[in-house]
Amino acid sequence: MDELAFAGRLADMADEITMRYFNSQLKISTKKDGSIVTQADRETEETIRAAIQKQYPNHAILGEESGLQGDTSSPTWVIDPIDGTNNYAAGIPVFATLIALRIDGITEVGVVSAPALQERYEAATDAGARMNDHPIHVSEVSALAGATVCIGSYHRMVRYGFGEQLAYILANCRRDRGFGDFWGHMLVARGAAEAMVEPNLKIWDIAALEVIVKEAGGRASGFGGDPYPESRMTSGGADGSLMSTNGKLHQEFMDILGG
Repeated sequence: MDELAFAGRLADMADEITMRYFNSQLKISTKKDGSIVTQADRETEETIRAAIQKQYPNHAILGEESGLQGDTSSPTWVIDPIDGTNNYAAGIPVFATLIALRIDGITEVGVVSAPALQERYEAATDAGARMNDHPIHVSEVSALAGATVCIGSYHRMVRYGFGEQLAYILANCRRDRGFGDFWGHMLVARGAAEAMVEPNLKIWDIAALEVIVKEAGGRASGFGGDPYPESRMTSGGADGSLMSTNGKLHQEFMDILGG
């Protein structure tokens, strides 16, 4: 679809900016919520916004750094200019630009571009999911005992009240790894892991990921199985949980985390 190709061009623009600043002397500041932001975050989002406004002037845009522009009853682009800013600022290559298009409350297009890893993931509804232009699919593992489970942060899971549940999962899975931010979800989509869980995310952290996991044959939802509430779209809203699985393990994870 045209919008997916356009999102790929936006990702090309983002990659040029993020790699130009990567491993350089970054200007880092702290936002009101305590998270950090760099000039690369801001320049990337500004560039993407300008390109969307030129190509689709009637579409809305919601980005992490500059908030909402337009009415979310229109098709809405959801942008995280750098997912994994802490990694980025530290020179760790696990970061990506997340670009999604939501229509009538459904994410129809998602692109995740991780230039330092030389990985790009993309999907559109009913068109499958790809990594670097090759189709990807979730694994066939059907038991927790055989699963690789990724987590974004042990401390955040404990802070948000999921410490005991996480301890159970990690004690009973085959292996666990702390591949945080976007990458754990993409590892699920490409069949390298079976589950990724995070307790507190914004819509811009989630939108691009969910359609890629779904189109790869998996499932992405809140811990209770619910989608990200549309009521949180206007400003990013309150934090929401996200778990991506290969689908076969989703009910078991819901029972543990959402029950």
